[in-house]
Amino acid sequence: MKEIIVRENEAGQRLDKLLARYLCQAPKSFLYKMLRKKNITLNGKKASGNEITAKEDCIRIFLSDETYEKFSAGEEAPPIRHTGALTKEQIIYEDGDILVLNKPAGMLSQKSRPEDVSANEYFLSYLLETGQISAQELRTFHPSICNRLDRNTSGLLLAGKSLAGLQAMAEALKDRSLHKYYLCLVSGSLTKGARLEGFLVKDEAANKVKICATDMGDKEAKPISTQYVPLWTDGKVTLLKIWLITGRAHQIRAHLSGIGHPIIGDGKYGDRRKNVYYEKTYHLKGQLLHAFQMKMPPLTGTLSRLSGQEFIAPLPENFRKILADAGCDTADTDAWRQTEFR
Repeated sequence: MKEIIVRENEAGQRLDKLLARYLCQAPKSFLYKMLRKKNITLNGKKASGNEITAKEDCIRIFLSDETYEKFSAGEEAPPIRHTGALTKEQIIYEDGDILVLNKPAGMLSQKSRPEDVSANEYFLSYLLETGQISAQELRTFHPSICNRLDRNTSGLLLAGKSLAGLQAMAEALKDRSLHKYYLCLVSGSLTKGARLEGFLVKDEAANKVKICATDMGDKEAKPISTQYVPLWTDGKVTLLKIWLITGRAHQIRAHLSGIGHPIIGDGKYGDRRKNVYYEKTYHLKGQLLHAFQMKMPPLTGTLSRLSGQEFIAPLPENFRKILADAGCDTADTDAWRQTEFR
């Protein structure tokens, strides 16, 4: 007999879903048969499988050791492929429910292929190395990065460490009550702020997007909204603060390129001649786009302590040097933080 006490991060899901994680090799028909025959019980009673589990619930599985081992083959979580864990310098904020990190340019947020190493793997490695989660627990609950940044975009990534943290952050991102602000250096001079609207259409073959004024009858077209305010300009380049109102892939990069002010260093949507200059002079390998600031919405329950909190990610050194060499006062980041959108 195997006894499972439901942990906090396993609670809130259907019994059959949780059983399928523990007995990952068992057909669903087998699980339901065991439930009907009371070979699997919930708190000492017969269960159907659609019950919602709660913390401290007791699940008893009356199977032989051989049968249990057969159906739980691969019980240990798959090894996490990584080259290290997060450093203290990369962690902007951490509590029992969430972690905010400063992702460097060049790192994926989430892996797209099995062999990839992403910020998510670094995050999980950090939790394992600090003893905040075990390989056993990873079988039934997966802490995860909640938002995404392009590989060559640096800055704030939000991760959920607990089920409550994951659910609250997912909801705040979905309803756009969590506000995200970026800094970017664009080609040309901009002296007034504006709000850009449009529709984004993906070109999967080219791994690019295009911005249209209307949806052009395309059901896949997504409405987008981007607002910007200039912080500094020398007439040749402009530092912008961006409010990402909707969060679509490549949205900021394509929107700014569409109005004739591409981001410096952007190989997909940028000015090739200017990019060559910055690559030769500063060894710049990607767009100067940085997720600079996050503002938390009002929250209730266990995460109410985060209501209204603000997180800031320092600029990467190369970004800072490029600005300083152009004559921008990079010590005035507090003024950038306080800049409002109207």
